[in-house]
Amino acid sequence: MGGWYWIGVCVGLGAAAGVLVAGVLTGLLSAARAALFASAAIAGVVGAAIGFGIDAAEPGGLATVIGGLVGAVAGALGATQVVLGALRRGGTRGGVAVLVGGGAIVLGALALVPVVGYLEALALPAIGARLRRRTPDKHAGLRTLARD
Repeated sequence: MGGWYWIGVCVGLGAAAGVLVAGVLTGLLSAARAALFASAAIAGVVGAAIGFGIDAAEPGGLATVIGGLVGAVAGALGATQVVLGALRRGGTRGGVAVLVGGGAIVLGALALVPVVGYLEALALPAIGARLRRRTPDKHAGLRTLARD
């Protein structure tokens, strides 16, 4: 396999790590912005570490480190919106963390398939952005009460 394969694996494993970090950390923090920034920062460090680990064993160079970092941040940004939405709709923190952790394991396994790691890093932020657009306003129900 060439370097492009290992870069894709790093991107996919980084995305899976970002989803895992976002699932655990978003459940612990109550503020949405703090959860978003903290999970992106911690996931970026984990993704870079994954890239360094794979770079030591396989070809890819600095691109594997950057790929792991970018994939982790993309995974964290996408998963944070999903976790916040699940918690807003009544999911328990532990249950959401376990389910998102299981999803992260599946994403990590899929990262070993050629090209899928790149697709994961593209799809996760797109899913998060779509969920964010569909989120209703915080006080949308109060407008109907103001009508007399």
